[in-house]
Amino acid sequence: MAKKGNRIQVILECTEHKTSGMPGMSRYITTKNKKNTTERLEVKKYNSILKKVTVHKEIK
Repeated sequence: MAKKGNRIQVILECTEHKTSGMPGMSRYITTKNKKNTTERLEVKKYNSILKKVTVHKEIK
């Protein structure tokens, strides 16, 4: 039987990479508790194409 929990998988995408015009994309997959954090996640993660830490926002 499947687990019934409040955790869901979300995809984080780089915000600076879209505006840079470079090919490719930087995305991460993580989980969040949908009861505790109802708003979209914003996390600083490393972008290997831009070679720096940038803000990644949750996409739907």
